[in-house]
Amino acid sequence: MNTKHRYITGFDGIRTIAVLGVIFYHLFPNTIKGGYLGVPVFFVISGYLIVDLLRQEWESNQKIHLKAFYFRRIKRLYPALIGLLVLCASYITLFQRNLLNNLRGVVFSSLLYFNNYWQIDNKLSYFDRFHNPDPFTHLWSLSVEAQNYLVLPILLVLFYKLGRKKDRVAGIFLLGSLASAIWMAIQFKPGVDPTAVYDGTFSRSFSMWLGASLAIFWPSNHLRASISKKAEKTLNRAGWLALLAIILSFFTLSAQSNFLYYGGMYIVSLFAAILVAVTAHPGADFNRYLSNPIFNYIGKRSYGIYLYQFPIMIFYESAVKNINHRLWLHTLIEIALILVMSELSYRLIEAPCRRYDYSQLPVRFKQWVKLPAYAWKKMVCVPLAIVFAVALFGIFTAPANQKNDAQKAFEANIAKNKKAADATKNTDGSTEVMHATNEIADKYHLTDTQLLKAQQMNITMIGDSVMLGTVEEMKEVFPNVVLDADIGRQLYSAKKTINELKKKKLLADTIVIGLGTNGVYTEEDFQNMMKAIGSKRKVYLINVYVPTQRWQGDVNRFLESMAQKYKNITLIDWYDEAKEHEDWFEEDETHLKDNGQVGYVAFIAQNVLK
Repeated sequence: MNTKHRYITGFDGIRTIAVLGVIFYHLFPNTIKGGYLGVPVFFVISGYLIVDLLRQEWESNQKIHLKAFYFRRIKRLYPALIGLLVLCASYITLFQRNLLNNLRGVVFSSLLYFNNYWQIDNKLSYFDRFHNPDPFTHLWSLSVEAQNYLVLPILLVLFYKLGRKKDRVAGIFLLGSLASAIWMAIQFKPGVDPTAVYDGTFSRSFSMWLGASLAIFWPSNHLRASISKKAEKTLNRAGWLALLAIILSFFTLSAQSNFLYYGGMYIVSLFAAILVAVTAHPGADFNRYLSNPIFNYIGKRSYGIYLYQFPIMIFYESAVKNINHRLWLHTLIEIALILVMSELSYRLIEAPCRRYDYSQLPVRFKQWVKLPAYAWKKMVCVPLAIVFAVALFGIFTAPANQKNDAQKAFEANIAKNKKAADATKNTDGSTEVMHATNEIADKYHLTDTQLLKAQQMNITMIGDSVMLGTVEEMKEVFPNVVLDADIGRQLYSAKKTINELKKKKLLADTIVIGLGTNGVYTEEDFQNMMKAIGSKRKVYLINVYVPTQRWQGDVNRFLESMAQKYKNITLIDWYDEAKEHEDWFEEDETHLKDNGQVGYVAFIAQNVLK
């Protein structure tokens, strides 16, 4: 039996796979649609490692020094997090002041590790990157991890002091993980934004608790290197199966999939636990398979990579505007920036702070004070002090839940349009037909015959904030329209909306769908929507013009394929029309000015009335 702690290099390989999944999910959300599952893989590793180390400490000393453990965790995690928050706060203060709102809340909730609940409380959607371009969205996971770092060691000490046997302790952690997964399934509501379930501590702790259970059941220092060939083959096959299952999930399991919340994420965590177990075993080959210079390099920097990937994407894509022009070039630049920043974080912050003897800090500070003013150790502090000062200024002067005039005007307009859209649901489908006028026909480039047909037509429109902004113009052309649109709406809620309209007998035989501004489509959600609509209704799909978001091309290609697949679907190519009229759009290059609203309605009407 080996009682000395063994550094398992293969875990860096697992971290590499996990962090690459997360990055490519954010860069290619329609291709690596399950890359976010790198987070539960991280959680399993973390749960295994901390409990495995604490278990070894108990075996050696019959006690666990909790204060020393917490200090080690803070020493490992805090410096890089502080560096990220300071740099981002400085950048926002100087260059992207539209993100200043609630900066103080973000910083303090991140430092105190309750950012996940801060985001939930402030109704920030993890899944809506268009209306919530928050560079700190990803920090929810650090809070879930830190909260478990607080609880798991205390529970372990308690179990040991109560004399619980190894199998019973492992079983308790396993039951806790099952309870967490069941809670996720209970809390999840199909058709509703799942952020509260996705970010919640108890609904996301199952991965770490699985790792904790594994650490008791499969202790790294009790595993024998000498095992039978049959056992070695079995372990290696289990490792390959788990690795392939995780990679497959990265490509197939959408974050909007109902299956994910009804056990899918737990199954992925189980595969991650199998991969961790096989990699930890010295008798298997997986530690060697997952140990190479590239994996070792990325794995050691995975924390910094995870910290910087999302802010860099948000800041860079806000500066570039049309990210879809030379998308691959922009993607390579973003990856390069992430690697540079994570390397700087590792070299200048993480590695030095991890090795630093903080008991020497008072002595070192006195020595630093006595240095000449022009000494390089003092000179290098000048730019650092300026960056800190700018960050602190931004943090402490940032408004909380405050809206500027443009935001207030936008929200007032949305509220007015929402009221007008809701009023369309009170129609009985027998609005008095207006006489076609040259003025309206000319305004929307319609013939008198087309306008008369439009005014007699019963039509239902379902969309997001782009469509919502055109409600008055839609009513002018289609007086019998039932328009159900909302800010931030995505495809996963379409089935619920359609069923509600059907129940109220407001779903016409002609339906126009305008979704996709806020995120990617999934085939499962699309099939659910079409099943709710039925095959006898005529459906018009409006594709998207959202040049600031990288999912524009993915959404439009998907809609084109669905229009070919379903006989009752016609595609309205809004993208092709919109790109020729840049003067139609607001500053965000997606929402419409007055002339754009007219152009949008005219284009929809011309396609529907063909």
